[in-house]
Amino acid sequence: MGETVITTLKKSLGSGLAVAAALVLTLGTASGPLHAQQYVTGERYVPGIWVDPDGCEHWVMDDGVEGYMTPHVTPDGRPVCRRGNICAVMNSDQLFATDKHAISAAGRAKLENFFQQAGASAYVISGHTDSRASDAYNIRLSERRANAVARVAQSVGARVASVRAYGERHPIATNSTASGMAKNRRVEIICLR
Repeated sequence: MGETVITTLKKSLGSGLAVAAALVLTLGTASGPLHAQQYVTGERYVPGIWVDPDGCEHWVMDDGVEGYMTPHVTPDGRPVCRRGNICAVMNSDQLFATDKHAISAAGRAKLENFFQQAGASAYVISGHTDSRASDAYNIRLSERRANAVARVAQSVGARVASVRAYGERHPIATNSTASGMAKNRRVEIICLR
């Protein structure tokens, strides 16, 4: 932005309005930065949907505009969202062979049964690993495993709102012992009601 924009705006709008317009362009609004709208004849924006850890669904357009999907807000304007709860934590050693992302037959049956019985309106599936490989490798492995679980959920008609990959970043136990690492190798399923 800077001086060039303010100088150009001063010439066309006058000094006071130019500074105000430049501030709005620079800072955005209280609800977020301004986004230039671009309309292309024959094109249609398709929103993407994601769910945050609080159970709030967000829509996002491919031009970067984003908002909450709930019309319900508290008196101070914060959205009221469906609370999710971790309804299943499954040790990934029970679902996958070491360093693999294909689900075993027993693991598939266990997951199918879970998704048929849980009764949630949607699920958020998070993959986790221990710390034995690089961070980048663990993120990819946890993503492949979470996606494998999501495919099982979808195969029995369950709605998957989001798939997340955390790799080794959110341990629930120490990675300095075998039992701790086993606890960290897990898939968490959050039920949204």
